[in-house]
Amino acid sequence: MVLRKTALEVLAETSRTFYIPISRLPAGLQEAVASAYLCMRAIDEIEDHPDLDNALKAQLLQAISLSFQAADSVIDETSLETLLITHTTLLPEVTTRIGEWAAFAPIAIAPRVWDATAAMADRMAYWAEHNWTIKTQADLDRYTFCAAGAVGLLLSDLWAWYDGTTTNRSHAVGFGRGLQAVNILRNQSDDLVRGVGFFPEGWHQDDMYAYARRNLALADAYTAALPPGPALDFCRLPLGFAHATLDALAQGEAKLSRTKVLALVEQLTGSGK
Repeated sequence: MVLRKTALEVLAETSRTFYIPISRLPAGLQEAVASAYLCMRAIDEIEDHPDLDNALKAQLLQAISLSFQAADSVIDETSLETLLITHTTLLPEVTTRIGEWAAFAPIAIAPRVWDATAAMADRMAYWAEHNWTIKTQADLDRYTFCAAGAVGLLLSDLWAWYDGTTTNRSHAVGFGRGLQAVNILRNQSDDLVRGVGFFPEGWHQDDMYAYARRNLALADAYTAALPPGPALDFCRLPLGFAHATLDALAQGEAKLSRTKVLALVEQLTGSGK
């Protein structure tokens, strides 16, 4: 299938963390998770874009949300393409082709992926309108739920759809929040350059590290409770990367070295590829 090949190629270009575990998933589940990831990444690229003002970001995200909400048995790829066509010189391929990624999901689970995409786009529009203002931990919790905690819930639904795997949904939210907190720490300098700070008022580095570790502990519990199978195989790698990245940041490193990345991949998957 041409779209499958293209989706995996774009996935490989956008995320070293998620390409490997998604590429190892069985047929059916692979398409569902790849569709969800690419749709979310498409939205994320709008949220983080340095050359779009906040009002335009909110406008595009709200329009994407409405388009997904209007989906019936199929997604309207044409309306999404028309919406984004005037911004194709600015937006990356993963964003301009969001309609294709939405159509990639197996029809039996596609509405759940579309619902999650619509909800995330709408929430991200809110944050763009409010310039990602984080004053309290409650604000931080709301943002990390929007950006990743809700994705943890979606993944739990995809596991259940595929083979009946049940999960602790509170821990699923922690799984997403933990990974997002590590991203906040890793991208702190770049975020400040674009005038965005995700630390609540009065928080220092130690506070965000503690927040990340609390949520990663929930992610550990989530993963430890998974039975052997695709869900466990998938979760091990991004969680392993999150722990290793957090440790590296705490030691003053900007990111994981390629050597450490390859060693971690081999350790968690049995393959250095």
